[in-house]
Amino acid sequence: MRKVTYPHLGTFSLAFEGLLAGLGLDVVPPPPITKKTIDLGVLHAPEFACFPLKICLGNFIEALEAGADTIVMAGGTGPCRFGFYGVVQREILLDLGYNFEMLVLEPPQGQIKPVLDKAKALCGKCSIGQALRALHTFWRKTKALDCLHAQSLVVRAREARQGTTSKAYAQGLSLLKAARTPGEVQKSLREALALLAEVPQDHKKDILKIGLVGEVYMLLEPYANLQVEEILGEMGVEVKRAVYLSDWIKEHVFLSSLYLPGGRSVKKAAAPYLEHFVGGHGRESLGETVRFAREGFDGVIHILPFTCTPEIVAQSILPEVSRREGIPYLSIPLDEQSGEAGFITRLEAFVDLLHQRRRRKDKSIS
Repeated sequence: MRKVTYPHLGTFSLAFEGLLAGLGLDVVPPPPITKKTIDLGVLHAPEFACFPLKICLGNFIEALEAGADTIVMAGGTGPCRFGFYGVVQREILLDLGYNFEMLVLEPPQGQIKPVLDKAKALCGKCSIGQALRALHTFWRKTKALDCLHAQSLVVRAREARQGTTSKAYAQGLSLLKAARTPGEVQKSLREALALLAEVPQDHKKDILKIGLVGEVYMLLEPYANLQVEEILGEMGVEVKRAVYLSDWIKEHVFLSSLYLPGGRSVKKAAAPYLEHFVGGHGRESLGETVRFAREGFDGVIHILPFTCTPEIVAQSILPEVSRREGIPYLSIPLDEQSGEAGFITRLEAFVDLLHQRRRRKDKSIS
């Protein structure tokens, strides 16, 4: 039987592990991301490769050392280098002497057969009924994880005692991880949301609202973004993330299978500043910034991997978006050299500036 592994990607790892197990596969989850993971990826990856490529490479090395023999990796299209990750990582791992098989799942783009062929090769003797049940549970769990995460961002900004939201959220994740059927997922979600509802809150806090935009991996993986959501929440900031995995899957798997465009409202919002696809989430970062501005958010934080071409394009246009839409922004490139202390200092300074800006607006109104 195959021993299958995959790269970490925030809470998606919980749902994907359940999917693989539901398909009857022997799953070897990569160990949690640590400094060792980063060091392994940095040691063996090209120096100027994207930070996410290095982290995923570290995941694969640790998982192969733990006994995995099959790697499942996503693929991509367009100018973004994400489409080359699987190819580059495969060659690096082969050069290191590992014996494995890698299945790269590309976006369908109207051609669903290649995806089904790879899924069949992965599943082996899994029946159609078993596969459909596993996929149904996976989809429900992915949406439930996104729902729980979004609610935790609202609660954390208002918590009366620091750390209580993170503790309740971790308990909720454990409940959802253990769910094995769609019914169990819904039951676990209700219990997890109830845990968050029990967190004591201080409703007198002056809450700022900040939108989080940028490259999808950097937004979804807390280790890569230095726990930016948790840090901001504990500063009394309600964070809203522009990208959730269920939305990404809906656009890049379901709609892509039918050759239907997704994200029309975001593309329309970005159109005055950038009309064309530049790879990755470059255009979406601009469109979501416009939407956050028009929804009355206090500011936007743009997170990107150092050297990420699509997000560098967005970064160069953000000053004009900020000026015309009237919303402050902070753009932060991150890689393996980024330090937590300097990162927190930049966040604190930005939050202080947003509080000052709000006070000036309140005075001008009064």
